[in-house]
Amino acid sequence: MAQIIPQVGNWYKEIQQGSMFEVVAVDELEQTIETQLIDGAIAEYDFDNWNELLLEEIEEPEDWRNGYELSREDYLDPDATIYPEDWNGPLSVIESDVVNGILDDL
Repeated sequence: MAQIIPQVGNWYKEIQQGSMFEVVAVDELEQTIETQLIDGAIAEYDFDNWNELLLEEIEEPEDWRNGYELSREDYLDPDATIYPEDWNGPLSVIESDVVNGILDDL
């Protein structure tokens, strides 16, 4: 099998175990490759171990967000402005301990 050069952001499938992961970092100085499995777990390979793996490059899985409990709606527009439901602020809904000038000591 041809040697696969790891590219950050690309997805791969390890053929023997069937695990799918994304390469998240390649450190040339330390000669390591950091990957993140589809369930969110992090793994690290050195260059020698990487070359021993039976890998195939795959498309990004549709359900890769499941490990992070994110839905498709979470990524529709990440730059969208978030507007609060109540513009008065959280302190406006707290009841006062003072009613008609008398302190409630309960």
